[in-house]
Amino acid sequence: MTATTGPGAGTGDASSRPLLPVATARRCSRWLLEALRGRPLTTTATLLAATGAAAATVVPLYMFGRLIDEIRAGAGGATVATFVAVIAVAAVVAGLLTGVSSYLIEVLGGSLLARLREQVVARTLRLPLGTVEKAGKGDVLSRVGDDISVIDKSVGEVVPSIVSAALLVAASLVAMAGIDWRLAIAGSLAIPVYVLALRWYLPRSAPLYAEQRVAMGARSQALIGSIQGRRTVRAYGLEESHLREIDRASDRAKLLGITVFSLFTRFAGRGNRAEFVGLALILVTGFALHSNGAITVGAATAAALVFHRLFNPIGLLLYTFDEVQSAGASLARIVGVIDIPDPPRATNAAVPEDSSLELADIRHSYDGREVLHGVTLRLEPGETVALVGATGAGKSTLASLAAGVHVPDSGSVRIGGVDIAGFGDTVRRRVAVVSQEVHVFSGSLIEDLRLAAPDADETRVRRALTRVGAQEWVEHLPDGIDTQVGEGGHELTTAQAQQLALARILLVDPDVVVLDEATAEAGSRGARELEFAAAAVTNGRTALVVAHRLTQAERADRVVVLGHGRILEEGTHDALVAAGGGYARLWAAW
Repeated sequence: MTATTGPGAGTGDASSRPLLPVATARRCSRWLLEALRGRPLTTTATLLAATGAAAATVVPLYMFGRLIDEIRAGAGGATVATFVAVIAVAAVVAGLLTGVSSYLIEVLGGSLLARLREQVVARTLRLPLGTVEKAGKGDVLSRVGDDISVIDKSVGEVVPSIVSAALLVAASLVAMAGIDWRLAIAGSLAIPVYVLALRWYLPRSAPLYAEQRVAMGARSQALIGSIQGRRTVRAYGLEESHLREIDRASDRAKLLGITVFSLFTRFAGRGNRAEFVGLALILVTGFALHSNGAITVGAATAAALVFHRLFNPIGLLLYTFDEVQSAGASLARIVGVIDIPDPPRATNAAVPEDSSLELADIRHSYDGREVLHGVTLRLEPGETVALVGATGAGKSTLASLAAGVHVPDSGSVRIGGVDIAGFGDTVRRRVAVVSQEVHVFSGSLIEDLRLAAPDADETRVRRALTRVGAQEWVEHLPDGIDTQVGEGGHELTTAQAQQLALARILLVDPDVVVLDEATAEAGSRGARELEFAAAAVTNGRTALVVAHRLTQAERADRVVVLGHGRILEEGTHDALVAAGGGYARLWAAW
């Protein structure tokens, strides 16, 4: 079972779409804290290992300063050897703890990322179709795809370095204060310069990163919408306008990337200025204190080395702000999806009188052009109606409206006298749709089918497979019904994937079924098999079939011929052939 992606989806101007919500920084922080609280042992162990690594990293610098003073005082070889041994042991311990902390950080980050993935995918699958269509599939896919990838990269490459750098900065400041509080104050005077650099950079960069993520979503929407609506795009001669829209979206994403990088290079220069100020103050203060006999040469040297050791971690903290902000913008977009509330459930669920399907005065536009012009059509309970017509006639658009995938600009869609919107999240138990573009999910074949009916036992699943003619080839799979299919599993043919989609319909057991060219991609031999399967699915149900092959129309109870968004002819196959009109000519050509 799959939602159709026919021409009603459209692309439109991606920048004018009402995008899905974006979470605030406070909400993202709360999400992170809640996730960390759920893993107390790993979080504690990670902090202890990272803190120990930072402390051990500073020890050799401190001991080196002490060693200088001992040598100046005439210390012997044994004393020097002792200091060298301490420095060597501290370096080894720092290396080991750094490795352990990096591993723990990646483990912790990986578990948080897994939770984030699960939550956003679960929420995305529950989003109302109308919400997805209004925002555009590009916005949704860029969040569960591009944004997750950005965070994944940060978790694996950036976060471990940032945590280590932040703790090393803290340990270094403590060490400098331990050497001499005046040296610590001198070094800390560089902080305002860093702060000024950040205050210049952050207000300018944060909106740009958020805008860049939106631009990437708009670019995805322009590409995906044009590809999915390619038949209608070609039928209405909209290729050039769609290519221009793709170019505009791509150029905007590219120019934002250039602007962000240019801003970052200017920020790096301000960071170097702060390094110069801090080290200069340390050296001047150390010289003055030593001249007055307040500190030793070794203490001044150790303080300078500790501060110089801060160049890399502070630079890492500053210069990874672009990646941190990009990841933060991505996290805000993902948490924004997770926080989308479920639509209110109807307290009094609407109950249809029967399984009739009625489309009344339907009007719908695509890319600002009306493609359905006041179409009215009624299907009686249990009746199968075939939609035929040339490409661009509006067949797939009408089918998607009938299935509740899209909402018409005007007019109404009713099942058993009840507006389709009144069924809420139970609509898929009333009407189900299969298009020519189906998906085989990763996992065992039986679990793939149970996505439609989680409570279905093996007997029920096998019965559905038998009815669509799939049982024979399923039995010949390596592990039968438990064979792994989808990505990384056994590859199914197009016809077999469509049979699975039709079997899901039988498991859902809806009142109304919509088949949108569900046999179009299977080839001649596969189409015959799928027509048999489609007949099993439509038997006893109200069915609207977008007929790719006129043999489907021949077997239907009624045929409706669409042309330029209007009903041109309507009647039984035999009556329309006898009438000698457009359908008769199509049949003769067929």
